[in-house]
Amino acid sequence: MTRSLLPTKVERYVTQEIARETPVQKRLRAETARLPQSGMQIGADQGALLALLVHSIGARMALEIGTFTGYSALAVATALPADGKLVCCDKSEDWTAIARRYWKEAGVAEKIELRLGPALETLAALERERGAGSFDFAFIDADKAAYDAYYEGCLRLLRPGGLVALDNMLWSGAVADPKVRNADTDALRALNAKIRDDARVESCLLTVGDGVMLARKR
Repeated sequence: MTRSLLPTKVERYVTQEIARETPVQKRLRAETARLPQSGMQIGADQGALLALLVHSIGARMALEIGTFTGYSALAVATALPADGKLVCCDKSEDWTAIARRYWKEAGVAEKIELRLGPALETLAALERERGAGSFDFAFIDADKAAYDAYYEGCLRLLRPGGLVALDNMLWSGAVADPKVRNADTDALRALNAKIRDDARVESCLLTVGDGVMLARKR
């Protein structure tokens, strides 16, 4: 899948000339770019957006579903206050080992709690441990077929006024083409419509990167 629907020139301008990145973020991006799965990494503009959202709502407790090599977590954790906490859910020891190195280098490792295992099990455990409404912000960027379940789990954990951001909601434009029918595309298309009509949230689908859906819990 393409990372952005923007023309190449505009994409390069936004991500390389305008979006701010720390030296640590740049090194993490470069290392991840050498992986066969590098397309799963969010863009610098998305990292800046996540950090801005976290700052804007004064988030202290954040949640991430799908961590990969840790770029989005690095952006979110850096934006959290000194006593803030980000809980990251992922299944890969190898990818998150890269993430841990960069989190440590950036000085945010103490803010991040990595939980390895199926994310739905982790979400259920967090609800038992901390209770509903105990998080301020959530970012979802994992297996697309399970997005609806992740959305529901995160929504329960968010406080009123909390934000959930979901990546890849345009899916390289496939969601807008009714002729494209497969499990991932159908799941994302259905979830876009569900969130649009969901009375529990206010929402907006942004054309940032591969599409970022923002939903604010009422």
